[in-house]
Amino acid sequence: MGMSNKKRFVYILALVLSVIYLLWRVFFTIPWHAHLFVLIFALLLVTSELFSNFTAFILIALRMLNFNKQQQRLKVPDFAPAIDLPAVDILICTHNEDVDLLRKTINAATFIKYPDRRKVTIVLCDDGNRPEAAALAKEYHIRYIGMTDNKQAKSGNINHALKQLHAPLFVILDADMIPFSTFLMHSVPFFTQNWEQQVVDPDHTKPLGFVQTPQSFYNADIFQFNLYSEKIVANEQDFFSRDVNILNGANQMALFTGSNAVFLRQAVDDVGGFPTDTLTEDFELGAKINFEGYTSLATEHPESSGTTPVDVKGVIKQRTRWARGVMQSCRNLHIFINPKIPFLNRIILINSYLYWWSFARRLIYIAAPLLYALFKIQVVNANFWVLMVVWAPGYFLLHFVLGDASSKIRDERWGEVQETFFAPYLFLPVLLETLGIKEKKFKVTNKKARSTFKDKLYILPYLIMWALTLIAIVYFNYGKWGSEILVGSVITFWLVMHFINLSFCVFICLGRGIVRHSERFERHVHGAMLIDGVDAQIETEDISDGGFSFRFKQAGPQLARGDQFTGWLNHDGYHIKVTGEIMRKTTDDVPGYGAAMTALSTAADRNHYLQLIYDGENELLPDEQDRWITPFDELYMNFVMRFKRIDALMLKLNRSQRPNFKE
Repeated sequence: MGMSNKKRFVYILALVLSVIYLLWRVFFTIPWHAHLFVLIFALLLVTSELFSNFTAFILIALRMLNFNKQQQRLKVPDFAPAIDLPAVDILICTHNEDVDLLRKTINAATFIKYPDRRKVTIVLCDDGNRPEAAALAKEYHIRYIGMTDNKQAKSGNINHALKQLHAPLFVILDADMIPFSTFLMHSVPFFTQNWEQQVVDPDHTKPLGFVQTPQSFYNADIFQFNLYSEKIVANEQDFFSRDVNILNGANQMALFTGSNAVFLRQAVDDVGGFPTDTLTEDFELGAKINFEGYTSLATEHPESSGTTPVDVKGVIKQRTRWARGVMQSCRNLHIFINPKIPFLNRIILINSYLYWWSFARRLIYIAAPLLYALFKIQVVNANFWVLMVVWAPGYFLLHFVLGDASSKIRDERWGEVQETFFAPYLFLPVLLETLGIKEKKFKVTNKKARSTFKDKLYILPYLIMWALTLIAIVYFNYGKWGSEILVGSVITFWLVMHFINLSFCVFICLGRGIVRHSERFERHVHGAMLIDGVDAQIETEDISDGGFSFRFKQAGPQLARGDQFTGWLNHDGYHIKVTGEIMRKTTDDVPGYGAAMTALSTAADRNHYLQLIYDGENELLPDEQDRWITPFDELYMNFVMRFKRIDALMLKLNRSQRPNFKE
């Protein structure tokens, strides 16, 4: 269903009012006669506003033009009966990841469904040429391709493997991206459908170059976990994968995000293989395939799931590599002047380029009200009442429209928090890369890293800006009354907004203790416990690598903590033998139990158990933001949770220092 005329009018009005404001800002508010430093900063501020509004206009225009209408109708087709079933190579790329992690991905790949499994080849591409990786490939009866001297990072690893493979389609999976059993069934049919359409209407059907399934993660990211928001907000990367890239794909120009994608081999060969002169070969390869005349799609539902780093250092390093890589790729692709780039594709690429400049813009936005509140440095020449007439209507209506145009995954307010978090550490790499100062070394993100004391030092820029903003709020408003407070309300408004965002950043850097050794997944699986020689039927509630929780399906025996058990869980008709110990018991009307498992007795039991856990999304994590929870609710919750931690530590300390009167 298309957009209503009423909503379209509101969207257009927001754009018109915003353009009027920007024209006023450019022609009437720049302090041309100010000190050189003030003038430079004023120009940077107005430029930041222009680019911020440009990126907002792109999002609104994409919604208004209904580019996502096709994608909303995009359902997985059936395999085209007139087209021969294609062979598929599944490439699992590894650098130095743990064997335990690799095992989960390889095991899941062996469970992938396909009409003819003989046409599926699983390949472990190891640029470390490690004996333990080769042994793992041999254990699972998959192909192993190792390298001894790879100087071209992931691209070199993939290109080396492709020289030895010949299937018309291939899948790229990172070592930690565990595929679901439906991966090929929900991606390959798009290609057979496209091939059938090319036969029917070759003049109006472009070949499909690749299908990108969403990046998905089964552990809470640093924003969800450190802010106690695992049940409140979706993963930070979901906004791009399941919203922005869906819009790109609706225009048949989805971006490749590094993993979880199926490629037409001919398309990759036509562009010379995976690029080797950039840190983001994924971004550049996808764009080159589109330039060559191929289309690309982005699907909405995840078909694999991996881990995301939860330590500040790891997250910052990962995003720094992405930022530098996109700058390199945009330079390599000449996105502003390359005549081969179609108009809408150019807009998509420019929008991606400008995204990485948003962090520098965020720092400028934070600094502007601080300069005025603390030092009376005015970087905008504007009368308060004129500002209210020209700026306020467009600003608030535009933000209403952006909220309405945004998906349920993330609102604009939460996006500003994430932008503020990355700002101090990404603006300089983006600037250096733009100036041609490269960082060529590929750094694999350590997804298992945990916060250390040194990581706490990352809090310093946020803490400094937070303190300055708090001081500015008090200093700027102290002693003012009536109209003085009203006239200064715009400055106060921006200071308070930045103070809230910076408060979240401080909490993120303070971190949170990690207790669990593995993630829990909501899985309702039937099984049984062997009690007095009789199988008592059970159903699991959640499962992890180390155990599961369950309830008896009917009134069962009463178990106690410490009881040993033997039983089985059903996975596609296979009974997984499980043994272990009862670790906890709930006191509900229908008692529930938490069980810790001992080692599984056979390789088949282990493999089926791993598949039971990882074949599907982690539904304990949300895929949408809870709009009923406001930023103030989350701030209050974080204050409460952290004071509880302090109280617990103080209580523990007091107990340890309490004298022992029994001595």
